[in-house]
Amino acid sequence: MSNNLALKKGLNVPVKGAAAPVVIKTVSPDVVAVKPTDFYGLVPRLLVKEGDAVLAGSPVMADKMHPEILFTSPVSGTVQEIVRGAKRKLLAVLVKADAKQEYVDFGKQAPQNAGEVKELLLKSGLWGSLIQRPYGVMASLEATPKAIFISTFNTAPLAADTDYVLGEAFADLQAGVTALAKVAPVHVSLHKGESAFTKLKDAQLHVVSGPHPAGNVGVQISHLSPIRKGETVWTVSPLLLAAFGHVINTGKLELTRKVAVTGPAAEKLGYVICLPGTPVKAITDVKENVRVVGGDVLTGENLGAEGYLGFFQNQLTLLKEGNEREWFGWAKPFRPKVHSSSWCYFSWLTPKKEYEMNTNLHGGPRAFVETKCFEDVTPMDIFPIYLIKACIAGDIEKMEKFGIYEVLPEDLALCDYVDPSKNEIQAYIQKGIDLMIKEMA
Repeated sequence: MSNNLALKKGLNVPVKGAAAPVVIKTVSPDVVAVKPTDFYGLVPRLLVKEGDAVLAGSPVMADKMHPEILFTSPVSGTVQEIVRGAKRKLLAVLVKADAKQEYVDFGKQAPQNAGEVKELLLKSGLWGSLIQRPYGVMASLEATPKAIFISTFNTAPLAADTDYVLGEAFADLQAGVTALAKVAPVHVSLHKGESAFTKLKDAQLHVVSGPHPAGNVGVQISHLSPIRKGETVWTVSPLLLAAFGHVINTGKLELTRKVAVTGPAAEKLGYVICLPGTPVKAITDVKENVRVVGGDVLTGENLGAEGYLGFFQNQLTLLKEGNEREWFGWAKPFRPKVHSSSWCYFSWLTPKKEYEMNTNLHGGPRAFVETKCFEDVTPMDIFPIYLIKACIAGDIEKMEKFGIYEVLPEDLALCDYVDPSKNEIQAYIQKGIDLMIKEMA
């Protein structure tokens, strides 16, 4: 082991409703959605029409700018519906699954060089699983990354236990790491020494400890190999790394995963075995006045009861809608049911207590107040308050100066949580990234 990191800054948000390490059901959905909206910056070109038959691994859409980047169906079946939104924007391709699944055979053999690795990623539809930093876009076909980073743990609130989810997929993980190492040096971050991931070869291993966001791959990159102007780094989640390794070992695209059902509003906590694109209502029961978040409470997407699990998601968080007004609000001298990151309330006296949080912001946006709270929860060598202001102002020179190449919105998600002014910090960072892509790419 080398380059061990012990991070001090950050905050573990004590939300009630962690998933028990047990499978509560297995879902074989009738309809699965392939959503281009899961891939930031993708301009999709449809490759199928309603009524077409597809196999698991058959391409259903491609990147209009790079037609060789394909996105494939996770199931075999028939294209049931092409879902479009305003201005005919493609929102989803719905595939009605067959009772018996059939797969495209990509060939059972290990890639021998970087070219073969890229070719297999493109053919299998897993190229989109590679995220390129800076900016968090799909990996560029022309770019050669200086490194590939994988975080094997997640410190976000109620996040799925990666050891439990992928404990039986070590052979696939190793095959994926060995293949990616032919493209660029691979760095794997571990949370504890006894993890099964410590046996991985062909990668440099790092042990990282500390509160959230220690598990964010962006935080790890900033300490181990900071991104400078002109450099690129690729990242991939262990979930999709295992899927790529499975293609190498079997020749088949298998995206089945264990999804953590979490949150204080969830009736049954645990893991559900299903596919990306599975309808939310097939995974868990959703009552009225409950919000379904795809992912964690800090960075997740509001899926709604009629939504579908995203390509990168293996967690659902159920929260009650916070639409009830609180008597006296912040003026109450005691608020035992409210957690505070500061000493405003007495939650600091019960550090191990978990809270039944809801979506209530406990206030609305107001004047931007400069405090030290952002620095306290950002374990990176940047100036978050100045970076945020530069993004709001659209000042490219200052964004570069204060660290826009280092971050994605998820890396400053805790700033949303602790901000006394209730500003949408992640939205400001995304605005800055969008401007950088438009003006600098």
